[in-house]
Parts: sequence; structure tokens; C-alpha cells
Amino acid sequence: QLNGSCASPGKARGICKIVNITEDMKKMEQGNILISIVTNPDLVPAMKKAAAIITNIGGITCHAAIVSRELGIPCIIGTRIATKVLKDGDLVDVDATHGRIIILKKQ
Repeated sequence: QLNGSCASPGKARGICKIVNITEDMKKMEQGNILISIVTNPDLVPAMKKAAAIITNIGGITCHAAIVSRELGIPCIIGTRIATKVLKDGDLVDVDATHGRIIILKKQ
């Protein structure tokens, strides 16, 4: 289990995809869980496909928090270690309301 802060409430289940740079966006499919160190405007097309967004860093006014609220996507920020613990293909349950990520299956 990983913990962070709620940036946008909600729950989702899906396959993790690490997206830190624009070249990573090609691996995102609709319904994946986007994992990033931090998001920026270049990553918005991938964010729109995400069932949930998880970042290592950020506060309530960071890019991921603002965009996830605009899109109505669950978002957890400030995990510090999400990109180190989670890998492409991992199956996770995201409970953004409570800031919890539960790893269901490691790739």
C-alpha cells in the first residue's frame, strides 16, 4: 500500500503506466492509471485517458491536482515513491478520497 494526499476524490482500478515525458504518452491507453514524478501541460493528452493520476510530488495547487479536478479524475499527489514502487503493468486500486493506493498485482 502507498499513501499520499487527495487532490481529486474518487476511486479507480487499472493498469499502471509511468509517464514522465511526452515520449512516454504513447503507452497510455484509456483507463490506465497514470504514474508520474510530476505532470506538466505537455502530458495533458495522456492525463485525459487516465482513470486516475498518481504523482510523487506536488501540492493541492500543482498541475496534476488542478487538471484532475477539471477532468473529474481521481488523483493522489505527494506519494514521494510512486514511480519507484509501481511499474508499467502493475494492477492497482486507487482510493484518492483517502489517499491510498493498493497494489493488487505486480508485473
